[in-house]
Amino acid sequence: MLKNKIYNYLSIEILKNFITILLTFTAIAWTVRAVNFLDLLIEDGYSANIYFKYSLLNFFAVATKFVPLSFLLSLIISITKFERQQELLILWTVGLNKIKITNIFFLIGISLVLFQIILNLFINPWTLNESRSLLRDTKGKEINTIIKINEFSDTFKGITFYVDKKDSNGELLNVFINDTIGGLTTLTGNIKNTQDTTIFAKKGVVTGSKIILFNGTVQTINKKKEIKNIFFEKTELSTINFNNRTIIQPKIQETSTYELLNCVKDNFSTDCRFKNNKAVVIENLSRRIGMPLYIPLLSLIASFLLIHKKEKKFNFLKKYYIFSTAFFILVCAEIFLKFSGFSLRNFIIYFFFPIFMSVILYLVLIKKMISKKII
Repeated sequence: MLKNKIYNYLSIEILKNFITILLTFTAIAWTVRAVNFLDLLIEDGYSANIYFKYSLLNFFAVATKFVPLSFLLSLIISITKFERQQELLILWTVGLNKIKITNIFFLIGISLVLFQIILNLFINPWTLNESRSLLRDTKGKEINTIIKINEFSDTFKGITFYVDKKDSNGELLNVFINDTIGGLTTLTGNIKNTQDTTIFAKKGVVTGSKIILFNGTVQTINKKKEIKNIFFEKTELSTINFNNRTIIQPKIQETSTYELLNCVKDNFSTDCRFKNNKAVVIENLSRRIGMPLYIPLLSLIASFLLIHKKEKKFNFLKKYYIFSTAFFILVCAEIFLKFSGFSLRNFIIYFFFPIFMSVILYLVLIKKMISKKII
């Protein structure tokens, strides 16, 4: 009964450290990413509400990347803390089983494998796809943030804005708009033949997703290179249907696992959207399923800290050596991930290497603990 309480205490301490480290890393990385997303607000004209929703939907994808490293650090920190406070010495004195503790570390690692795989397979693709849908389905843009004074702005695809000045009332002076893809052809009523449209206006006012222009000219050039001018006193432009340069099609990492597996199953047939990106699809699946398999391996590497001899010189360096070794494996796993989609052999090696090494290290741990009579 007492031993079970001790095991529970060790598990809770490790999980507390893991959650703290994971949230810390995630908060820092997510904040940096959210700053990068400011272009959606400043350059692309999306509202602050859309910006915050988009940033929040990327939170889990950021957190998932730090699960292995956070678990490794939580184990190293927890074991070092127990050792420094003489808690491990007390546990060995009362006859606690070190292999049992190693098994606890390993089981926590297995739990985190399942946790990360669920995030990778279901939650992350869904949240990332929702964030992309948020941009795709948003019609109204904040035009005031897009139009900059005395600068050419090409946020909208094929359409360029230029404004000379803005007065104290917020009115735009000397407005220039050029359209090369036919987004403004409804102003001329000559949709089929118009190739290029240019608008000059002395004054303009932005109201929501509309621009009201006063005293200007609409100049069009058709496919025959004929120029036509239309003069107006007042006209309105709606930017709702303008397409900005933000990528709105889901990327591979934003695509559901089911769709990616179907692409692999059908050997990337013509129905697969990513038939020209076979290696990237397989790499992405390896990241979702294979990368978490390295977590139990980290738990076994950290368990070597339990093998401790007081009289051994430089024993204090052991934790740095073990952390460096485990961190090196994580770096290698990330590097080799890029090659997993190149061939079936690479794919199989990437998946089976952590399993094979886990078995080897577990046997080595048992042998060492038996030889030192510290089980």
